[in-house]
Amino acid sequence: MRSHIETYDIETGLATSVLVHEGHVEAPNWTPDGTALIVNGGGLLYRVPLDAPALHRIDTGDLQRLNNDHGISPDGTTLVVSQSAQPFTSCIYTLPIAGGTPSRVTAETPSWWHGWSPDGETLAYTAKRGEDWGIWTIPTGGGPETCVLKGGGHYDGPDYTPGGEWIWFNSDRGSSMELWRVRPDGSDAQQMTEDDRVNWFPHPSPDGQHILYLAYEEGTEGHPPNRNVQLRLMPASGGSPRILIDLFGGQGTINVPCCSPDARHFAYVRYSDT
Repeated sequence: MRSHIETYDIETGLATSVLVHEGHVEAPNWTPDGTALIVNGGGLLYRVPLDAPALHRIDTGDLQRLNNDHGISPDGTTLVVSQSAQPFTSCIYTLPIAGGTPSRVTAETPSWWHGWSPDGETLAYTAKRGEDWGIWTIPTGGGPETCVLKGGGHYDGPDYTPGGEWIWFNSDRGSSMELWRVRPDGSDAQQMTEDDRVNWFPHPSPDGQHILYLAYEEGTEGHPPNRNVQLRLMPASGGSPRILIDLFGGQGTINVPCCSPDARHFAYVRYSDT
C-alpha cells in the first residue's frame, strides 16, 4: 500500500501533497510550532519536516509496537503514544518531543490515547474496563484514572475543544455510530450528528469554530482501513456538515488531532495501491 500524506486548506479547498511513501504510515499530528507532522508506521514513530519532507525516526526507547494513537502536548514539549504489544493490551506513555525514554501513564489496559486538555494537565482516552467501553481521563504524569462516560456500545476518539469546555467523541450508544460531546465531568452528553453515515474521530479546530471528522459509508462496522470515506467539516455548535474530500482511507487517515495551529489547514493520509 502506498501512503499519501497531504494537507488541506479549509479556506481554498486546496489539497497539497507533502510526502508519498511506498509503505504504510498513519495518523498525522501537526506540531504546535507548525513546522512538522508526526506519523506512525510499522510500530515506530516518525517526524516529517514540512520544509524538507522525509520520514525521520523518533527514538521511542523500548516501545517498538506503537499504534496510531499518538499526539503532542499543547506546549509542544512532550509526545504521548499508545503501545499494543498484543491485541487489547494498549498502554499510554509519554516521552520528550525529540525522543527518549518513555514514562508509563496508565496502569490499566487497554487504553488508547486521543486527547490532551488545553492546560496540558490531563489526557483523555478510550478504554475498556471489564465489559464496558468508555471515555476516561488521567493526569498527564499518571495517577488515578477517572471515568467520564461508559456504558452500552463503543466509545472512541475523545478530543478536547480548545477552551476545554467539551470532550468530543464518537459512539454508537444511541444505536448508530455518531458524534457526541460531553462535559469533562461527564455531564450533559449531547448527540451532535444524526445521518446515514458511520461517523468517527471528531477533531475540534484550534480556533473553536469547526469539527473535522471521518465519515464511512452506511453499514460500515468499526473503523476499518481501505474504504471509500469522506472528510467532513461541521460547525462546532452542530449543524449540517460540509463534505471536503472523498478519498480511499479510513483507519489511519485522521485518527488523532491533525489540525494546524492556525486552524486553516489539517493533515491526513490517503492510500493507493503500489
